[in-house]
Amino acid sequence: MVKKNFTRKELSEKIYRNLGFSKNFSSIIIDDFFETITSELVKKNKIKISSFGTLKILNKRERRGRNPKTKDDAIISARKVVNFKPSMIFKNKLNKK
Repeated sequence: MVKKNFTRKELSEKIYRNLGFSKNFSSIIIDDFFETITSELVKKNKIKISSFGTLKILNKRERRGRNPKTKDDAIISARKVVNFKPSMIFKNKLNKK
């Protein structure tokens, strides 16, 4: 089974075909959407999109880890990560309920 990712270009193409915007304008819409999501996450740490889910920033603490190949201990630095929690509507569509 070959895995295929759904890319930004394919999303832009879908908007072009379904809504009738030009390819260039569709690409601009996608770029602006993701830029807005990114900047709002950086500022507010949480975004709720109805019928889709919630994106929020989690702060991970520094911890010890191990390189599985070399078995060397290493310190994994503290960092922020994005967490996504899908809505019940999204989960039901995914599971076809």
